[in-house]
Amino acid sequence: MKGKKADSHTMPNTESYWRDTVQIPSFPKLEEDLDVDVGIVGGGITGILSAYLLAEEGYAVALLEAESLLNGTTGNTTAKVTAQHGLIYDELIKRFDPATASAYYQFNMQAMEWIKQIIEQKQISCDFSEEDAYLFTNSGEGVKFLMDEKNAYKQLGINHDYLEKVPLNIPVKAALRMDRQYQFHPLKFLARLLEDVQALGVQIFENTMATGVENLEYPAIQTREGHQVRCQKIVEASHFPFTDARGGFSTRLYPERSYVTAVRTKAAYPGGMYASVDSPMRSIRAVPNQDGMLWLIGGESHKTGQGGETEKRYKSLIDYAREHFSAEEVPYCWSSQDLTTLDKLPYIGPLSATQPNILVVTGFRKWGMTLAAGAALLITDMVSGKKNRFQKMFAPDRFHPATQLKAFGEYNADSLKELVKGKLDKNSTDIENIPATQAGIVRIKGERTGVYRDHKGTVHMIDTTCTHLGCEVNWNQAEKTWDCPCHGSRFSVTGEVLEGPAKKPLKQKDNR
Repeated sequence: MKGKKADSHTMPNTESYWRDTVQIPSFPKLEEDLDVDVGIVGGGITGILSAYLLAEEGYAVALLEAESLLNGTTGNTTAKVTAQHGLIYDELIKRFDPATASAYYQFNMQAMEWIKQIIEQKQISCDFSEEDAYLFTNSGEGVKFLMDEKNAYKQLGINHDYLEKVPLNIPVKAALRMDRQYQFHPLKFLARLLEDVQALGVQIFENTMATGVENLEYPAIQTREGHQVRCQKIVEASHFPFTDARGGFSTRLYPERSYVTAVRTKAAYPGGMYASVDSPMRSIRAVPNQDGMLWLIGGESHKTGQGGETEKRYKSLIDYAREHFSAEEVPYCWSSQDLTTLDKLPYIGPLSATQPNILVVTGFRKWGMTLAAGAALLITDMVSGKKNRFQKMFAPDRFHPATQLKAFGEYNADSLKELVKGKLDKNSTDIENIPATQAGIVRIKGERTGVYRDHKGTVHMIDTTCTHLGCEVNWNQAEKTWDCPCHGSRFSVTGEVLEGPAKKPLKQKDNR
């Protein structure tokens, strides 16, 4: 469906441009117990970069992926490699102090330059380019926010320009530019790096879900099929930590989905990467391809499972692209899931003081390309026993009541509300009224049942109770998934786990 014009009745290809333009090698399933120095769970950018760095240090490494490599958030990003992460620096100064905000900036700049260095040293062809990054607004409130952020930049010594317009033909009242940021094709970069990862002896396994950890003499990763990976250190790079119960991450991570459309237009792209500070947020960048430039328009974030008619999210982005950039074709639409911590700093480091051999990486808040590289560098130092000045700032077991208690209460109150709402839901339709490729909630013997009818007319029925903590999942029509509105677990039409924290599939029901 590439090149198809999206209208009110059709949707274009929902595989990301990155996934559609790179062939990622496949790897076997783990079929036996294994002994290594470091076991890494998660085959996205964090896991692959960590495996590369640790193997270079001489460690024997195994990398486990529950499905296929680079099929999660990494394969569905907008791929900005930048230290400009929205209105973050003013917030960090107010929430913590200037030293913390400065350290966050330095952490990201170090990560950016390391990515650039790797690309240049290995001569990786991955559409890498240097671009200025802009925050912009068209509202009076947004102008105030940008002025506060500008003052934070000045206080921290971040090079910047405050502007009243941007190179794009969009209405703008103010903008804040951070010079010399980067963008790339993440899967071209990582596909090339995978060659070195394999050459360094890293053992890679796909379709191998980690379900828990045994505290033996050394920690051991338990897989769904009953195998063990015994190691000295475990690195959890699985997006949502699979040791959720040990770290209570379900109460400390906020899951959001956001959307991207790739459009073609006759307008010339003026360069730069853009993100609005208004609501709804809009992200804009471009990527070269064989037919010219594709403009990537992103935004429409919402808490997972609470997006309503998700196809409308794509259509809002398409309408924006048509209105402002005269978009003619929409060859791709895709979405991604991101996790945000209580204080907006990622969790990177030991699970806790009593579990120092289990290292967690999560909570990148939509800025995973840069933060993942920084996390891989930090994790490698931790495993090697080297001091790293960023370690304390990102410690996963941190808790600052003054800055986190309100967020903790609000997030968990929302999850409780959704739990109760789902249990009280009495909405129901008849199976006969569900058209092909759509789903609905049906009451069968009084039980809430999710029913999906595929393109052949076959009906698939599941118990809608999430296997994580018992909330009731909702249907996501745009992506044909069942999504949990409490903690962000996502399931296929037949109930298989697509996103954690859930580890067990939804119960299938007899469709007779």
